Amino acid sequence: MIASYYDGVMLFPAPVLAAADRRVLEEVEVARQKLRRQVQSTPSKWTEGLRKFLTADAVAASNSIEGFKVSTIDVEDLLEGERDVDVSDENREETLAYQRMMTYIQTLHDVEDFSYSTGFLNALHWMLQGHRHTPRKPAGQWRRGPVYVTDARDPSIAAYTAPDAEVVPALMRELSDWLNTGDGSHSLIRAAMAHLHLVSIHPWADGNGRMSRSLQTLLIARNGVLAPEFSSIEAWLGRPGNTWEYYAVLARRGSTYRPDQDVSDWIRFNLTAYHQQAQTVKNRLDRSTRVWMLLGEVAERRGMDERIVTALHDVAMSGRVRRSRYERAEGLSLQQAQRDLRDLVTAEILTPIGRTRARFYTAGPNFPQAALDAARTPLPLTDPFSR
Repeated sequence: MIASYYDGVMLFPAPVLAAADRRVLEEVEVARQKLRRQVQSTPSKWTEGLRKFLTADAVAASNSIEGFKVSTIDVEDLLEGERDVDVSDENREETLAYQRMMTYIQTLHDVEDFSYSTGFLNALHWMLQGHRHTPRKPAGQWRRGPVYVTDARDPSIAAYTAPDAEVVPALMRELSDWLNTGDGSHSLIRAAMAHLHLVSIHPWADGNGRMSRSLQTLLIARNGVLAPEFSSIEAWLGRPGNTWEYYAVLARRGSTYRPDQDVSDWIRFNLTAYHQQAQTVKNRLDRSTRVWMLLGEVAERRGMDERIVTALHDVAMSGRVRRSRYERAEGLSLQQAQRDLRDLVTAEILTPIGRTRARFYTAGPNFPQAALDAARTPLPLTDPFSR
């Protein structure tokens, strides 16, 4: 009965790639391999901060799509365990819940006996939404009634109505089987299709968008080319213009679940995301490396301990540093970290903001300008389909 409900089609078929799609996919693979080699050849101390930034950026962006607005630097602080971050209790909870789920997903990238199941997907959902569990909106369980995506311009209009609740278990079993067996498609195409399958089924009462983006991240990471932090396109999706296009390409699927359609535009949208995210990560890594080198030269010229470069690098790349973050990064005692930062303030290289535990440090009047210029220089992104 369920199969006939959708005329025998349960999931979207992966489209045949056009020549331009295959070209862009090949460029993405080449870029990812080059980025992998670059990361491996860069000192781990230099890439550790980038890994943390990219994780925080993905969490901040994916949450922002759902209306939870926390800056990437504030997410970084929250993920570091900082308590005195000026965000609402709701945004703090959403950030930490998403971070816990993403941390778990990141650990699964190389698990040998891993498999997908409906239970696994529900467990991930509980990690994301457990703090919001109610009888009406259960976490970790399929929804029990209808669910709608409302029009951003008029909440009284249902832009999308998900499949009936009674067919969700069968659709999710079909999706789990597909995730485990595959269809011969390239892993990046499969990841994009997994996102589309899950967001279209909308199996939960809430949290479907973030779950779908996280599932895509997991499939990309399982591909094994790059570490999960470098693989996600969630930060790219969270940029305002891209978010609008994200909604637009999903809206072109129609107002109801119709898996018997061509989804080539969805694949091209994701190929663009993969390509531009790879460009973004490489640009960030290049800038980060350049800033490390410039600040290292400054520290050497001034006879400063090399460890202070860690604090200065955070300020140049992210805009600020906290004492506790610097202390952990360099394995210092409280007194050592305080003394280093006090000396940098005395030299007017850093400026303190706030008091006691909430204090952080920004660039002072004597902060090396060349490092700030290198960190702040915008770099262009190319559209792989418009060349």
